Amino acid sequence: MRKKKTMAFLLALALLFTAAACGSGNGETTGGQTNGPPPTEQMNPPEEDAGDAAEPVIEPPAPEPEPYQISDPKVMPEGGQKDGVTYAAWNDLVEHLFFHPIIAYPELAFDGDAQEQGLDDYMVTVDEFNRILDSVYERGYVLVDINDVWSETTDADGNPVMVKNTLYLPEGKKPLVLSYDDTNYYPYMLDNGLTYKLIIGDDGKIWSWGLDPGGNEVVSRDLDAIPALDKFVEEHPDFSPFGAKACLSLTGYEGILGYHTQTDTQSWTDAQEAERQKEREAVRPVIEELKRTGWTFGSHTWGHIRLGSGNMEKIQADTQRWLDEVGSLVGPTTILFYPHGERPDGNDWKNTGPTFQYLQEQGFRVFCSVGTQSFSYIKKDICAVICDRLHPDGKTLRWSRNRYLQFYDAKDIMDMTVRPDYGVGTDWDTTGN
Repeated sequence: MRKKKTMAFLLALALLFTAAACGSGNGETTGGQTNGPPPTEQMNPPEEDAGDAAEPVIEPPAPEPEPYQISDPKVMPEGGQKDGVTYAAWNDLVEHLFFHPIIAYPELAFDGDAQEQGLDDYMVTVDEFNRILDSVYERGYVLVDINDVWSETTDADGNPVMVKNTLYLPEGKKPLVLSYDDTNYYPYMLDNGLTYKLIIGDDGKIWSWGLDPGGNEVVSRDLDAIPALDKFVEEHPDFSPFGAKACLSLTGYEGILGYHTQTDTQSWTDAQEAERQKEREAVRPVIEELKRTGWTFGSHTWGHIRLGSGNMEKIQADTQRWLDEVGSLVGPTTILFYPHGERPDGNDWKNTGPTFQYLQEQGFRVFCSVGTQSFSYIKKDICAVICDRLHPDGKTLRWSRNRYLQFYDAKDIMDMTVRPDYGVGTDWDTTGN
């Protein structure tokens, strides 16, 4: 009898240990869910004898970043050649194209809701973006940094002035500046088929993170205009002979780059501030990797405000918030992108009113609007440049085909299989031209 009880007790113990082992979980991710608590949430293990102490877990080292070279297009290579390529001076117009964030999942963007028209008007899809890159590359454009196009210097009287620089490009190539507006990942974008944020991947490179139409997590370098351009330059290094990528035009009212770095003017608690500081720390490595690999930053104002309003109190408060919440992360910039393309003081190239003067005093020197050509003008009465940029998007693909033919043919770019049927302009003729 005692022997049977002993065997039953031993069997019960074995079953108990087996159940405990099965229920502990291993932290693997399946469909976005974790089986069992992650290691940081597991209960403390039982005390062990000193002789049985587990060896410390050694985290694998972070990958060494691949070398990335950024050079100065304002300096002619010694002997006029570099790596067997002949360079020549460029003193003509520097073209400038800008994009809004690109649509990763057209089925979410073009689903007939209230956002569809705006998304069709102002954005391109991933496939359209890639076709545009292919086209400008094939047509001989090379990327240059907007910060290299003009410089601040002094005139004969010692007054600060802006000057347009001579650029030394591979012979036969044409310079192109790219900028991306609103790279903040606003909530409305997340519901309409765009990526959610930028992250550092296991390889140390910039990737996007988001959810697909089924709600599954997707980490990719193909669904966002930032890693997509990185990949394109990796595959076509001669597209960026100086290492330049694009200038990211940031607001701040919904954070930056997908991180909640913003404050709230209505209420703010210590707990909210603690979370904001965590987000600020989380985005710093992303910013540093972007800067290391040729990306630069400009202001789009903190609240995407209308600079033509003339409300100086609002403009000054907004500018200070941008400097405090965004500039403190990305560093100083001389580039200001006008929200809505709206020029301050009525007409910034004819007038230099109080708004323009204030913004110039805050360190901005290059003021970018939106227009029908890549126009630029050096101000005579103040140290500043104003310029216009062209905007590849649904509107111009549909209605301004001829204006963009130096870059691409909209007929080859626009994806009619995913966009709504809103029609096209008369320059989409049917004669084969």
